[in-house]
Amino acid sequence: MKSVKMSLFVLPELLLSICILSACERPHGSPLMTHVTTAVTPDACTVALATGQDHTPRDRAIADAQREARNADRARNALERLGYLYVARARVNSDAGDYTLAQAAADCLNATRPDDAAALLLKGHVLHQLHRFHEAERIARTLVARRTMALDYGLLGDVLMEQGKLDEASTAYQTMIDLKPFYQSYTRAAHLRWLKGDLDGAVEGIRLAIGAASPRDPESAAWAWTRLSAYELQAGRTAAAAAAAETALRHQHDYPAALLAQGRALLAASKVSDALVALRRAVELNPLPEYQWMLADALRLDGLDAEAAAVEQALRARGSAADPRTTAVYLATRRTDLPRALALAEAELRERSDVFTLDAHAWALVATGRVAAASTVMERALAAGTKDARLFLHAGVIDASMGRTRRAKGWLQKAEGLRAMLTPSESAELTRQLTSTTVNQSAKESKEN
Repeated sequence: MKSVKMSLFVLPELLLSICILSACERPHGSPLMTHVTTAVTPDACTVALATGQDHTPRDRAIADAQREARNADRARNALERLGYLYVARARVNSDAGDYTLAQAAADCLNATRPDDAAALLLKGHVLHQLHRFHEAERIARTLVARRTMALDYGLLGDVLMEQGKLDEASTAYQTMIDLKPFYQSYTRAAHLRWLKGDLDGAVEGIRLAIGAASPRDPESAAWAWTRLSAYELQAGRTAAAAAAAETALRHQHDYPAALLAQGRALLAASKVSDALVALRRAVELNPLPEYQWMLADALRLDGLDAEAAAVEQALRARGSAADPRTTAVYLATRRTDLPRALALAEAELRERSDVFTLDAHAWALVATGRVAAASTVMERALAAGTKDARLFLHAGVIDASMGRTRRAKGWLQKAEGLRAMLTPSESAELTRQLTSTTVNQSAKESKEN
């Protein structure tokens, strides 16, 4: 069997994953020598250490870290752990308020130890989660210039990826896995490989991550199994995708991302009623636009138009704040509120220019009639080699709008091979576009003959 390094990085092709921060292994320095509240900014520490809810094991872990942070001898490590616990809870609950608390923990720690690398790393991760990628990149570059830690390179790769700097991200991730082949580096390797079109490599990487996930952190295992479900669905292995999602849910009950993956797999298997159970629960737990869009489409497949309309109304009302990029794609797909769709996509571009932000911008442009501009942006989105059904559908529609019928049909046929990745309404649009381009191509060829 090849070594881990060779099996993952013979090619410089990897994929982004969200850092599962609760599983991060971080270096620890000496404890604070003074009580935390005597030497730090009171506001930041007051916010970070304020008593909160006590409903789940994660809440109780946060309360334990807060109690330790009030102890002078253990404050430094406890504040660091507290910050990552807030980030983990924010990710699970989709609660941006917890990112504010995580930033307060980082600021509290930084005020006492302004040159502490662990405080910088925590702050960098918080900024990354808040989509402040340029600021996070500055922190990451400061860290990698000062020390050789795998997680510093992970943060650097993450923020470079979000900005569309794939070659630099690949180099950072390569260094990360060279330093430490473990869960965090495997997830990033899997995602970057997927992003560069290497599905088999992505499956290999995520299976290594599954094997390396800590049994003490079930969310990390659940996240990796959820990613495997997405890869299996793309490969057309619907039963395997459903099984992976089910395994994720056994690791983490009511895990929203796994419920969404389960719903997608069940829809691909034409089990609409079963899919609705999973998707309704996913939206109840995590009302993000991607979840709401999938649920609304599934509801319409089952003839539940009124419920679908209510879900979409909620998406339009709050989606811009929750996930502006997906909201932009949704609005452009529905051909509604197009100025807003374009404004959301352009605002996202000011912070990041990855494949999917470029795709959202191109899609909003073509929806507003700026076809030539859309074509230029889409060329940039396609350059990475990502194999994604929505990306191919959009490329096909844009080329068709440009009169490039043969090329449009090629992209649409690629999307056809990945149809299970689309929402039901996108799948219906793909069918219409394929029919239209086939007719147009036949007419064009007849005229030429």
